[in-house]
Amino acid sequence: MPEHDANHRFAAEATVEPEHIARARAHALEVGATPISPEVGAQCAVISAVAKALNIVEIGTGAGVSGLWLLRGSPRATLTTIDSEPEHLAMARRAFAEAKVPAARARFITGRASDVLPRMNEASYDIVLVDADPDGVIEYVEHGLRLVRAGGTVLVPRVLGNGAVADPVRRDAVTTAYRSLIQETQASPAVIGALSIVGEGLLQLTTVPTD
Repeated sequence: MPEHDANHRFAAEATVEPEHIARARAHALEVGATPISPEVGAQCAVISAVAKALNIVEIGTGAGVSGLWLLRGSPRATLTTIDSEPEHLAMARRAFAEAKVPAARARFITGRASDVLPRMNEASYDIVLVDADPDGVIEYVEHGLRLVRAGGTVLVPRVLGNGAVADPVRRDAVTTAYRSLIQETQASPAVIGALSIVGEGLLQLTTVPTD
């Protein structure tokens, strides 16, 4: 087994997903949602905890899995979750209720992110998680960077495209968008970026304060 495969397998087996999130994952899979992996979820929880996040936005609910991981890191945060699939939002509501997340800590918005995000307040959030239509990933990340406060973080799971991004032969639109996003943000002086290859991959972009 190649070394990187062994590392991925070890990381997956070593990550312990809390029972309430594991239940949400099972329900998510039942309705055809594709939630973030436990390994990426655990990273999101750590980032949320370190940021002491109080206001979080997620684009794409994962039927509640990603939100529960973020709130695990910051249980006092208020989470706004946006999804165009009413069924996924309904499952997220159920998952949050079963996890005893107070109703005041979660806000559910049904709609396309491209329609909702322009109406949200700039520099008002600590974390924005982008886990929606990959065709719009660059647009959503741009909105995310506008929405987070100075020093806030935008998180982009699945950014490795199941191995496609690392393959120079792959030049389809989605793969090219992910590849461009990684390369451009790594070179940008406006953000501090890091790319994790654990799980399905996670791009982390923290904005640099201007003063």
